[in-house]
Amino acid sequence: MVKNTFVVGFMLFAIFFGAGNLIFPPKLGFESGADFWVSILGFVATGVGLPLLGIVVSSFYKGGYKDALKQIHPWFSLIFLAAIYLSIGPFFAGPRTGATAYEMAVVPFIGQPEFWSKLIFSLVFFGISLWLSLNPSKMVDRVGSILTPALLITIIALVVRAYFILNGNAEIKPHQAQDSAFFNGIIEGYFTMDALASLSFSVIVINAVKSKTSDSSVIKKQTILSAIIAAVALGLIYVALGWIGNNLHIESATLETIKQNSQDLGTYILNNTALLTFGELGRGLLVLIVTLACLTTAIGLAVAVSEYFNEVYPKISYRTYVILFCIISFVFANLGLKQVISMSLPVLLILYPISMTVIFLLLLNLFIPLPLLAHRLSLGLVTIISILSVFGVEHMEFVEQLPLKSYSMEWLPFAAIGLIIGYLLQSIRGKKKNIVR
Repeated sequence: MVKNTFVVGFMLFAIFFGAGNLIFPPKLGFESGADFWVSILGFVATGVGLPLLGIVVSSFYKGGYKDALKQIHPWFSLIFLAAIYLSIGPFFAGPRTGATAYEMAVVPFIGQPEFWSKLIFSLVFFGISLWLSLNPSKMVDRVGSILTPALLITIIALVVRAYFILNGNAEIKPHQAQDSAFFNGIIEGYFTMDALASLSFSVIVINAVKSKTSDSSVIKKQTILSAIIAAVALGLIYVALGWIGNNLHIESATLETIKQNSQDLGTYILNNTALLTFGELGRGLLVLIVTLACLTTAIGLAVAVSEYFNEVYPKISYRTYVILFCIISFVFANLGLKQVISMSLPVLLILYPISMTVIFLLLLNLFIPLPLLAHRLSLGLVTIISILSVFGVEHMEFVEQLPLKSYSMEWLPFAAIGLIIGYLLQSIRGKKKNIVR
């Protein structure tokens, strides 16, 4: 049991430890300045804590999120999960793998992003991804199982070496307000997309635990312990990478060049740190590992998303879905990493509040059985407010006046209001219909 717990914990860590996620903590660390620890705490909350909580909650429901959401409403389940799969697949996370690999593997050696080099690299990258996704085999899983430990060892070596070089050399950076630093970290944690992935891929983890035991109490215990193991490992790595960004000195002229070239600050910091700590050989090794890790992630996403939509609408073949999604990823990747990340923000500001509400409602439901009306009203209000907050700001002045709007948490009071009203209304009716666990 103990061995399997560590095996599942490492698998869970590998699922969330995407190469693309490495770019966010260093960037946050650099930009947060004196408020680093406050900001990184917010980042860990949504980038580590929330997705792992999502996995744990899923283990308490027989059919996972898919069946639980169907009970809330079949159409809500279909639209919400489809939006999540498209986000973590062809529109954002998929293109981000190719764009990250390009900025790590090519840009440092040519000086700045170029149209033709980006086009050729992404064509090769997603061409290989398409070829392997059309014929998914154990080879990809085996390569991924080698790359994840290799990437982890490389990052640990980089962090340890960087600590001895950078410790005590932190520059004084601009100080931002303490109350905004934490919530800025929370928003930055959205970009990992791991909380969204936890709703989609939690079944993989649960099945891995179930393959060793059929005892429901053991399944829940192992899932919780595995989640803790993965959370500790992820949290330590993210904090360490954030610390590097916070302590690394970058000239203002260099920052301006990065901005003008529309480069990503996180990839620059990783590349520069690898060069600083281990020289050209070290940077080359990091580039190779990150690029291959991005490729295996792209393949995994293409396969998972295509299988999901083929299951939902089987009239379109799996092959067609893979081709379509790889083409979309290729097109979006050519917009550039910075553009892909900025484009994802409005969608994440809609999907994350809904996802958090789903996780917390189902968590609360374990202790206090909630009627379906409470789930529906809470999620309905959160969905409406989240959409209005992103797309209705320019046309509806009252949106800017919503409580907690300045922290991007304006959905939270409405989640609570919907929950309370739904619970009370259902209690008055007298007949409760609860979600089956």
